[in-house]
This record gives sequence, C-alpha cells and structure tokens, in this order.
Amino acid sequence: MLDNLTIEFIKKHRNEDVRKLALQAAHYPSVDMNAALCQIEGWQLAQQKLPSWHNTEGLLYPPKISMEQCSSEATSGYKASLMQGTYFADLTGGFGIDCSYISPRFRHAAYIERNTTLCNIARHNFSLLGLDNIEIINSNCEEAISTLNKCDWIFIDPARRDTKGNKVAALDDCEPDITRMEEMILSKCNSAMIKCSPMLDITAACRQLKHVKEIHVVAVNNECKELLFILNNIDDNSEPIIHCINITKEGRQTFTSKLQQRNTVKYAQEIEKFLYEPNAAIQKAGCPSALSMQFNIKKLHPNSNLYTATEVVKDFPGRTFIIEKVSTFSKGDIKDFLKGMEKANITVRNFPDTVQTLRKRFKLTEGGDNYIFATTLADNRKVLIKCRKI
Repeated sequence: MLDNLTIEFIKKHRNEDVRKLALQAAHYPSVDMNAALCQIEGWQLAQQKLPSWHNTEGLLYPPKISMEQCSSEATSGYKASLMQGTYFADLTGGFGIDCSYISPRFRHAAYIERNTTLCNIARHNFSLLGLDNIEIINSNCEEAISTLNKCDWIFIDPARRDTKGNKVAALDDCEPDITRMEEMILSKCNSAMIKCSPMLDITAACRQLKHVKEIHVVAVNNECKELLFILNNIDDNSEPIIHCINITKEGRQTFTSKLQQRNTVKYAQEIEKFLYEPNAAIQKAGCPSALSMQFNIKKLHPNSNLYTATEVVKDFPGRTFIIEKVSTFSKGDIKDFLKGMEKANITVRNFPDTVQTLRKRFKLTEGGDNYIFATTLADNRKVLIKCRKI
C-alpha cells in the first residue's frame, strides 16, 4: 500500500503539523505526500481517540472524515461489553473500530463495507491486530444482508451526512434509512444495535422504530458521544429501558430508568444545602422523575437539569456541590454575592443570558474554586448560586 520512502517519511515527521508539511511537498518528490499526510493526520487523531491503535506500529488510517466519524476506543469497548455469541455482522464497517472491538466476543464476524479503500484498510489492520475471525465483504449493506447467515447480533452505524456533506441526525435522513430496514435486519438476527447521533431525539426515534427494547446514552468525560438503540423481536409490550453511561478515567457512572417513568417529579420550594448536576448522558436522556426518586433530590425547575437536597448523595452520577450563597439579581444582592471574587466557573441552566454575558457583567475571569450557576427556580425566580465542588 505504501512504499518504503513514504513509510520512512511518515515515521520521521508524524509529530509535525500536517499543514506545514503540505507546503513542503515539492522538497520530497519521491514521497507520496497525499498518502503520507493522511497517515500522519490519522495517527495524530488516534493519539486521544484510539490510544491502543496509536501505539500499534504499521496500522493504516483513512481520510480525516472517516477518523472523525469512527467510534472512540472507550465507546467501542462499551458496545462490545453488551454483545456476545457465535456470529456477528457489522453492516457499515467503515474504519473498522467497532468491528475490531466487538468481533473477539464472537466465533465469527462479518465486516461489510461498500467503500473498497476502507475494506483494504480494514483487511490490513485486522491482520496486523490478529483478528482472524473477521470476513471482509465489499458490498452495500442492503445487498449483503440478504446473503447473511442468521446472526446473534447485527450492528449498524448509518452515515450521518447528506449528499452535500452536511451533518444530519434524524433516522430517515441517514444512509441507510434504518426505519425502512428494521424488519429486514431483525429477520437476520436475534438482536440488533443501532448507533445514532447524540443529537437524535430519543422519543421521536422510539416512535419511528417498532422494536426498541433498550436505549444506551453514552458519554465520555461528561460529553455525550452516541446513542445506542437495542432492537429485538420479543413482543412483550414492555417500555424500553434507558441506560445512561458516563465513561471517565475513574470508571463508569451508570443510571438506569424506564424511558417514560410516570412518577411525579419533586420540585424544590427553596434551594437547600447541596446542588446536583447530572452528567451529560442523564441530561440527554431526561429521566427526571426516576432521578428524583432514586436519590431523593428535588429539581429546581422543569427545564433546569439541576437538583438540590439537604443531604450528600452517595455515588451521584454527576457533579455535587455544597452551596455557599444564593442571590437574586438586585444590584445590592449581586454586589454582596460577588464580594472578594475575581475568578469563577460560570454555568447557565434555563437562563436567558450567556456565560460570556455574565462573565463580562460580573468582571470575573475563568477558573478557580468558585462555581456560579445562573438558573431559574420552579416559581420562575432568576437566581445566582455560588458553590464549591465536593
């Protein structure tokens, strides 16, 4: 795939700025500069996203757009933990990250991808990684699925860009259209996993798909990365279970609820001693009544995603703060509230002003141990909450 001169160039320059290297192309006429820059950029992106691959010498990387769209090592590992069996098929193989992590959980795996270049990259990388149970199928997934043996699991990650390259999120805007393929997929497997954009409306997706049993909202370091929908043909009329996972260096924060738990949310009449901010996965999923009931905390406002309580909640899936001061927006209160403060980490929740507007108004720089939340209470009062993280 790559000649020796190009490989040596990549090794020598892979820590350098690809934009600067591109300007020096004329100085290296014997080097396939386009291929070299692609590999250098891919290797650099893999440093954070795919550390194990980054540390494996000789792997090939696809163009930047495929690197940006592929799963991270953390999220691929999580998906793999949900699946096992004899036969697995990845209908939209892409760069092959998900397939490489999931396939060891099965005796045999099929990687299906219509792009020939990506198939060749996957074949090279899988061999280098010792993944000899994966069959490479260079085909459109809609054509390939008709010839598949019955699978334990099928995985599909629809392309989330339109013909002009713009990002899309709705299921029927993606390629392939899962809403049209759902029955076909489930005729070929016991269970299916669909990876979707974190921007997708979960409730709308559950209306479009007929066989959703579980939804997994996956965040990494408190940034929501993907939604996973688990489908099967078991007709038990049960409401889907929603799992919220935040993967951090310290481990996984998890929270589970019914999608539409109908218990009443408890709202705070006044702000109490502690403030709770759920992690990004829970904020995406919602589940306010389940969160309120399980941890005995009260929500500040229907649209706030902030909670309060008189006691410290052990193992809360998010950030916990001890409240030091609460202020209205009168000039006198704000002056007293800000006294002695030069730095603060400001967050707005259900509030009309932006962080930048408040930072300029209060003359505060970013950072320090002070945290300020600007939010709205259940009775629609606008308040500032000063606190410190526990």
